[in-house]
Amino acid sequence: MRKPAQFKVSRPALTTRGWGLVAAGVAALLGAQILGRRDLLLLGVFLILVPLVSVLALRLLKPQFTVQRTFSPSTAEAGTAVGITLAVQPVRPFAGTARMKEELPARFGASPEFHYPAAQTDSSRASRYSYRLRSTRRGLYRIGPVSAGFPDPFGLAVARHTIGGTAELVVTPAPLDLPPAVLEGLRGSDGSVPTRVQGNPSQDDVTTREYRHGDPMRRVHWSATARHGELMVRQEETVAAPRATLVLDQRESSYEQGFLSSLWAESADDSAPASSEAFEWAVSALMSVGAHLLEHGFEVRILDALARPGLQRSPSAVLPDVDLFSGTAAVADLGEGLAALGLEAAASSGAGGPLPLRSRPWRRSGSAPPAGAHPYPERTPSAAAQAERGPFGDSLLQALQDGRHRGPLAVITGALTEEDAARLAPMADYVPSALALVVTERPASLSAQLAVLRSAGWTAVAASPSQAVAAAWAGAAEHAASLANPGHRP
Repeated sequence: MRKPAQFKVSRPALTTRGWGLVAAGVAALLGAQILGRRDLLLLGVFLILVPLVSVLALRLLKPQFTVQRTFSPSTAEAGTAVGITLAVQPVRPFAGTARMKEELPARFGASPEFHYPAAQTDSSRASRYSYRLRSTRRGLYRIGPVSAGFPDPFGLAVARHTIGGTAELVVTPAPLDLPPAVLEGLRGSDGSVPTRVQGNPSQDDVTTREYRHGDPMRRVHWSATARHGELMVRQEETVAAPRATLVLDQRESSYEQGFLSSLWAESADDSAPASSEAFEWAVSALMSVGAHLLEHGFEVRILDALARPGLQRSPSAVLPDVDLFSGTAAVADLGEGLAALGLEAAASSGAGGPLPLRSRPWRRSGSAPPAGAHPYPERTPSAAAQAERGPFGDSLLQALQDGRHRGPLAVITGALTEEDAARLAPMADYVPSALALVVTERPASLSAQLAVLRSAGWTAVAASPSQAVAAAWAGAAEHAASLANPGHRP
């Protein structure tokens, strides 16, 4: 998208050549004073005035440019390269030159520089430049604006202008491959594992009922009519995809423990979300499990520990109040929502108190929130009421009791307290299967909490941030198999 010209002009400054000319002029004036030479006096005045005239000319110079920045691909996964194309075009004819630099977040290293005009320009007089970026961390990164230095024709002074706006690069967590055998422990509400083939009404799905006045004759099922001796009509039922509920604990207090769990934000401009190594593991697990289930035909509902939409606090989510995802195309929507999701400080989980800087939501430009959506969802009265009930409380239990979402439950959380485990335990009674993935630096310290969950019918596994998500998922499958078949030994 082409952005309108935006300018921030700094005061023109002399270059090394300009200061050298001024120094030469001062020396000529001193020589004229000592030697009494009029010609040296005129030379000194000339050498001093030329740089000053250059500075004045640059103050009056107001070049106007439009900047168009495109990403390929438009959204990138962490660890993959993104190609960026920059098109700089003057609004009015401009015969000068400039040294331009693309401003980048600190985590990307040195900013690329390029000379304007480019060696080749297109018919619209636009100069095009390309470079590549790679981020190993998810996030929503502001790319730009362009900083341009415009020199005078003699190279005596330079004026720096900021042209163009910024664009937001969305870096999503990469979904990891998970063992498909885990689906044996996570079955749909109909008791069967779904496939990629979506059910459609067919002869196998047809049931019949007695004819009622007003039923169209085209729905008459003649073979059933012959068998029953009375007029029967088709009543078609579609096969519904099973639904799974994924709960991501986003509380900062759940991920504070351990040396590697100290909060970090890698960028000087705080473009990386407030996070920790343990929370990054949890986000990667949610992305991987969610993509795994979506690709196997599940509809996936994403919630947080307070039963709010799981992506409600994410500034990168296009529709933050949506909690239900379906179809393989929804994998991209889930990743985009998780890109900038950060930890929620205790002070921001209620209705009052200012948000920490790194936790303060800012929405992506060009993506207005849905009608009626609050720009700060965690400050709404309903969210405050849920916060008072506590994490994994009645609000989450009520969400699981919704008949439309009776499917497997997977909770991904940090270090559980005994109170958290006690609240989660009875929820296994409301779902066909319940899985808890707990990430902490000291998995052995949570043996009591895991025992509470397992005694209530949960498949509960603790992992450290250094353990592969696929390994923890496979361990959960072994544990689920052992529960289903007591003779099985993982």
